[in-house]
Amino acid sequence: MKKISGFLIPIIICFLIGVSASFIQSDSIEHWYPFLNKPTLTPPNIVFPIAWSILYLCMGISIGFIINSDSTRKKYFIGLFALQLFLNFMWSILFFYFKNPFWGLIDILALDIIIINYSIRTYKEFRVSSLLFIPYIAWVTFASYLNLYILYNN
Repeated sequence: MKKISGFLIPIIICFLIGVSASFIQSDSIEHWYPFLNKPTLTPPNIVFPIAWSILYLCMGISIGFIINSDSTRKKYFIGLFALQLFLNFMWSILFFYFKNPFWGLIDILALDIIIINYSIRTYKEFRVSSLLFIPYIAWVTFASYLNLYILYNN
């Protein structure tokens, strides 16, 4: 049971962060975001909750392997994970709630650095944890491009 909760609790936390962010950004998604100049590569709105659901699941599983380990670096990896989750949540507040693509970009660039760092540092000891972050890295890198485009063109 301990091993299951070591995966289930982080997955639930990731989804709770996502749901919280969606409530915070819902007004801006309806009344602000549609009127921004966005690149042609911008996915339709329906793609975002699907993509994030998959990513939150991968993120929770990734840290679950570490939580269930006896690694001497467990606390470090959990701290790095918590930092990236905080930055992930803050992006929604900065970009959507405050309608500030500049501070959103600063945040998402820091997030890029942290998640790449997490993936690199976990690779040797927790290869699966590291690999589970690759889709997240790809998505956040793409989101960084979208954020930069919006900042530059609005």
